[in-house]
Amino acid sequence: MTPIKGAVLVSFLLTTVNGFQVSRTTTNRASIRQLKASSLDETSASAVSRRGLFTAALATAGGLLLGASQPAQARLEGVNRPELLPKEKGLNVIQTEKFLTSGEERRVGELLGALERDTGYRLRVLCQQYPKTPGLAIRDYWSVGTEDQKDDKYIVLVVDEFGGRGNVLNFNVGDGVKFALPNIFWTRLQAKYGTTFYVKDHGIDLSIINACEAIVTCLRNEDGYCTNVPDEGPSFRTLGL
Repeated sequence: MTPIKGAVLVSFLLTTVNGFQVSRTTTNRASIRQLKASSLDETSASAVSRRGLFTAALATAGGLLLGASQPAQARLEGVNRPELLPKEKGLNVIQTEKFLTSGEERRVGELLGALERDTGYRLRVLCQQYPKTPGLAIRDYWSVGTEDQKDDKYIVLVVDEFGGRGNVLNFNVGDGVKFALPNIFWTRLQAKYGTTFYVKDHGIDLSIINACEAIVTCLRNEDGYCTNVPDEGPSFRTLGL
């Protein structure tokens, strides 16, 4: 993920240094270095806390996310359980924890299949309850996060309630999607459909369905770019809502 608050950090450092009129002595240069290191640590900690369960869920799904930091409160062991993968190849939705009904699973799978046929973007959904997850095995099944992956135009949505302690929507986004859907989009999508309050009021199935529909709507629009989560559109009717 892109570091957060970079501009704010630079502004803070400049203001602090100029405000104290630091002289060019060895001692004060050391103080500046300590100040910068402290500020960077605070910025890093802020980014980690915001991404908390985002990273944790992907870590439990086998560490799919590349280059993210794992929160201190979520020291969860990686999993590699190919026996939990479906025997059928090419499924867009895998549920080791059944959050969607059979009908919802089929309709979401069809929605994602149509997206891939029409745009080339691959959206996949893994519903799990750690440690009941295929983990690393999911990478080869969907050809994501590996050196010989099919392409980098993929999104893996990992859904995990973590005992009701955090956001249920967690994303692993390939580089080929990051221009169309930048970091702020995923933050807003989590805030709109993934909170414990939303799940309590509407159900985790609607959380998944609405998130998928929002992603599909953005990837299909004429601009090919979204920072805001779109409102629920008419195509939700195709999912029986």
